[in-house]
Amino acid sequence: MGLLSSLLGIIGFVIGIPLGLLVGFFVFVYPEDTKQVKDPVVRPISDLGPKAVEELLPEIPPWVKTPDYERVDWLNKFLLDMWPFLDKAICGMIRLTAKPIFAEYIGKYQIKGIEFDKLSLGTLPPTLCGIKVLETNEKELVMEQVIKWAGNPNIVLDLHVSSLKISVQLVDLQVFVTLRTTLRPLVPTIPCFAKIVVSLMGKPHVDFGMKISGGDIMAIPGLYGFVQETIKKQVASLYLWPQTLEIPILDESTVAIKKPVGILHVNVVRAHKLLKKDLLGTSDPYVKLTLTGDKLSAKKTSIKMRNLNPEWNEKFKLVVKDPNSQVLQLQVYDWDKVGAHDRLGMQLVPLKVLKPYENKEFTLDLLKDTNINEVPIKKNRGQIVVDLTFVPFKEDSMKFGGASGTYSRRESRSDALLTDDEIEEGSGLLSLVIQEAEEVEGEHHNNPYAVLTFRGEKKKTKMIRKTRHPRWNEEFQFMLEEPPLHEKIHIQVLSKRKNFSFLSKESLGYVEINLNDVVHNGRINDKYHLIDSKNGVIQVEIRWTTA
Repeated sequence: MGLLSSLLGIIGFVIGIPLGLLVGFFVFVYPEDTKQVKDPVVRPISDLGPKAVEELLPEIPPWVKTPDYERVDWLNKFLLDMWPFLDKAICGMIRLTAKPIFAEYIGKYQIKGIEFDKLSLGTLPPTLCGIKVLETNEKELVMEQVIKWAGNPNIVLDLHVSSLKISVQLVDLQVFVTLRTTLRPLVPTIPCFAKIVVSLMGKPHVDFGMKISGGDIMAIPGLYGFVQETIKKQVASLYLWPQTLEIPILDESTVAIKKPVGILHVNVVRAHKLLKKDLLGTSDPYVKLTLTGDKLSAKKTSIKMRNLNPEWNEKFKLVVKDPNSQVLQLQVYDWDKVGAHDRLGMQLVPLKVLKPYENKEFTLDLLKDTNINEVPIKKNRGQIVVDLTFVPFKEDSMKFGGASGTYSRRESRSDALLTDDEIEEGSGLLSLVIQEAEEVEGEHHNNPYAVLTFRGEKKKTKMIRKTRHPRWNEEFQFMLEEPPLHEKIHIQVLSKRKNFSFLSKESLGYVEINLNDVVHNGRINDKYHLIDSKNGVIQVEIRWTTA
């Protein structure tokens, strides 16, 4: 009987489980499957609440929050592979930089020695969370980087004070900072920029622990917050924009673009006893004036026909860029109607012998040339008399010992603009740099060049063939007797065929620039949309400097 009951129980268990699962399926599961299934609701992240977004993305990277930031995973991978070597190089630089600083404290406060016992930045490199490139009209490259570093550095500094040894250890370093890095100026010399300028775009977040002889001093109540705020204030006062840290890369003397600093007033007075070059025992002299290091065309006096003792009294103005190195070249020629003109003699005047604002007369013996290696030939070539005055620009007068109390530097801000009545009268230099153009397209050809017209005088750039984005970067200068208030400068972009044809020249657009802003601000550098052009843009830099 017991055997039969056990057998029936086993059979009931085997049959009951499948039967129960089958009944449960039809009672509970099958009716749900027969109902109409709704599609899941898909909503954009912008419709979700802030809490839902935080749960999905606990830390939103900059390239998600602001689309102009770019992901730089490749650069982070590069840093990770290079970090062991960068660690050693950076630590070596820190040791060399800190050594003279530590030496200043030795002997003070009973300090006998300061040295690094351990110095390593750890195995975790900084992470660039995003990078953004900013466009400017200047010759520079501006980037903003968001950097996070949760490092595991091993930095132990030993202080030997009297007979004690105190060990200071830095642990658990975390840094969060937004940097603006500027490479300026861009130059045609490897690595193509002269210096790196770094500044902070916000107060940095720095978190770390500090142990002294094994004890965590950051556990002292109130000390942690005080140290954090002190570090933020000190770093921000030094490097928070517009404060910057400049790191020189190239020698500025070799790559710097020299700008005009003053005007050299030259009065060619007369010449005495010049050589006889013509068949009739006379000459037709004129004088050519140039400054070394200047690419502008030479100035020339009028021609005095059949005269060995000419009187000119003709005045010229030359733009000076470096009075310490530039030299005035005076060359006297005999004009010939046919053939090359004969040089009667020449002489040089270094500008460094001139004092600012001081008029000085020179009576110079003419030489055959200035080659000091050749044996001089004692032949009287006559003399030339010139009056020279170097007048520095007002913003550069302090460099050359000029008066400084009458001038204050103008800032390009709306509250610093001068009215027309406040503009100082007097001569000055109007410099114009036609840098480049974009999207200039002709109907028949694209060989663009620019023609500028000012006060009836025309100057043009070189022609660049087969391009819609020409880059000229050419400078033109106008010496003016008064500020160009209420005047305009006309710039036209043209295209020209190399070969002659009926459609050889074609206008690609033009622009007229009012010079009032230039006189008030001293300098503008902007892009202008070309009139009569679909998308054409030209970039021009204009500077007005008062003498």
